[in-house]
Amino acid sequence: MAPATLTDVDALLAREPDSAELLYHRASLLAGLGRADEARRDYLAVIAREPTHFGALNDLGTLLYNTDFRAAARTAYAEAVRRHPGNPVGRINLANALLADDQADEARIHYEAALDIAPDHPDALQGLANLLQGEGDAEAAEALRRRSYRARTITHLPYLGEGQPRRALLLVSAVGGNVPTRFLLDPALFATSVLVVEAHEAVVALPPHDLVFNAVGDADLAPEALDAAEAVLARTTAPVVNPPARIRATGRAAIAERLSGLPGVRTPRVIRAPAAEVAVAARGFAYPLLLRSPGFHTGQHFTKVDRPDQLAAAAAALPGRELLLIEHLDARDARGVFRKYRVMMIGGRLYPLHLALSEQWKVHYFTADMAERPDHRAQEAAFLDDMAGVLGPRAMVGLAAITERLGLDYGGVDFGLDPDGQVLLFEANATMVVNPPAPDPRWDYRRAPVDRVLAAARDILIGRAPGS
Repeated sequence: MAPATLTDVDALLAREPDSAELLYHRASLLAGLGRADEARRDYLAVIAREPTHFGALNDLGTLLYNTDFRAAARTAYAEAVRRHPGNPVGRINLANALLADDQADEARIHYEAALDIAPDHPDALQGLANLLQGEGDAEAAEALRRRSYRARTITHLPYLGEGQPRRALLLVSAVGGNVPTRFLLDPALFATSVLVVEAHEAVVALPPHDLVFNAVGDADLAPEALDAAEAVLARTTAPVVNPPARIRATGRAAIAERLSGLPGVRTPRVIRAPAAEVAVAARGFAYPLLLRSPGFHTGQHFTKVDRPDQLAAAAAALPGRELLLIEHLDARDARGVFRKYRVMMIGGRLYPLHLALSEQWKVHYFTADMAERPDHRAQEAAFLDDMAGVLGPRAMVGLAAITERLGLDYGGVDFGLDPDGQVLLFEANATMVVNPPAPDPRWDYRRAPVDRVLAAARDILIGRAPGS
């Protein structure tokens, strides 16, 4: 039996200081406790003693990935694959990391190799399905997901706290578009069971739980998953965070219509149309207009069409049988810089999360002109310090109206401002990512605002599940 605590393993290491297995177990315990720097040191010490140790190589990769050292994670996973080419787990982890870095061709090689080794491995099937979904081959992706459901079970994440845990049931979709909960369901507070809703019929009984967090968050990508989530919820009386009915109305076309006419808010015209009928659907739109494949985020499969003669080629280059035509709302400031604000809606209250500034119309925080622009970071710091003062009263009225209309327990709004101080709506839904800033002094001004967002979310969850 493996030693259960650090004290136990340290006592054994004192007697067997050269044991790579004991040191590996120590690293695993440290990683589970969130002591990443110490865990990384011990994993590296194991590898120094046994360069072929699969567990240390693979788990080091996971630790690095989860602490946002993505390139180093890929290196560790690649070494695990090189040393153990017949282990499907290493190949799947490497493939997932490659796919997250937009290296789809390389990822495909490892997903397919994993399936050659383990033809029914659910994670390999799911990963390859995600890859195909991103390439627009929805039918092939769905076929792989359905194969994966047969092997799906409820996953129980480790509880790292003391005493009786709060028990959370996390509902996710195999299709994707899930609310990121990595920093919300704190393992020191919650014992979390993860259920893929599309596979719910295979589940004999739901695990004990005090709270259900519905993380199925993308109404455009996963409408069937929302149906499946409701079927799961019919089997429980526990409190629910973000009920599926509230998520359904947050698709890009639906949200633009639903929030139209609110005070202080300007929404774009949005039409969902068959790809073959885009030219007809575009009549009445001014140029430039935006084209987007539904269900994608972070600017993927999203383009601006400046002239009518560019429309057909732009539509042909996007995946999917349907496309979104979106009115282009000009969010440039007086200097011609594009601005995108993100404000989180948690328990009916508003929390500023970030401001991204860019010379490009497609603004995302991770590609915006922030890291090398102290002037842009100063403007973001001002927004985070005084949201109401920076945005002005009309925008604050608009954001409050959006929050009330949506009624989400957890969600966010991405928007710009027009010259009159109105909110220019980009999107409002539950899938907004909240990540702590990287360990770089340039981002110190962001730490307290992000911590406030995460603390508010945890307070909502604790309030719904005060403990069993």
